Amino acid sequence: MSDTKKGIITRDIVMDYPTGDKMTRVLYGIDVVLRPGELTMLVGPSGSGKTSFLSILAGILTPTEGEVVINGKNITTLNDNQKVLFRRSEIGFIFQQFNLIPTLTVAENVAIPLVAAGMKLNLALDKSRDALEKLSMASNSDKLPKQLSGGQQQRVAIARALIHNPNILICDEPTSSLDAHTGQVVMKILRGTALEPNRVVLVVTHDTRIYHFADRIIHLSDGKIEKDELQKGSLS
Repeated sequence: MSDTKKGIITRDIVMDYPTGDKMTRVLYGIDVVLRPGELTMLVGPSGSGKTSFLSILAGILTPTEGEVVINGKNITTLNDNQKVLFRRSEIGFIFQQFNLIPTLTVAENVAIPLVAAGMKLNLALDKSRDALEKLSMASNSDKLPKQLSGGQQQRVAIARALIHNPNILICDEPTSSLDAHTGQVVMKILRGTALEPNRVVLVVTHDTRIYHFADRIIHLSDGKIEKDELQKGSLS
């Protein structure tokens, strides 16, 4: 990586969970570098450790051993409040089930991260509509989530994840609830997002239909990296 302070670096990540009177290891010394300007996919079967690794990258879990350095900051040394503030400013999340609040309008859903950070509602809604415009969703600003298709709801979720211009975008199974065509549309949006020079995009997925969008695929198996491969001819 040309600038070692940009992106995500994990060093010897180990994660143990208590099970009864013993500890069970789910991650065994994970070392990866996630670079800005690339779309990286993390794949592997259920139970391979993907969720634990994702939670550690997001600062939700603290590893038993090792460290996570994001844009030069070692987040494993932060306290809980500092991690919350770090996530709020640096990380955007996109989920399989969209996680939109059903009683809020589309614009209000997208504005949530800005309001949570202390921005006045009127200004946050203006920025929300601008973000929706970029995803061709401005005409749906005043609708409720239930009035949208699955693909439209995922676009709203993408707008919400990007509204505070995070350097890190973490996507957990973003296409698994979508049909093939809609999944491709969503991935083209994420692919464009990944081309931002300072943004790391990590997609955790079981969906083999979208592998061709990746610059790189990391295969996780039984808590270890089985393969880390660059993709030839990935979409740009």
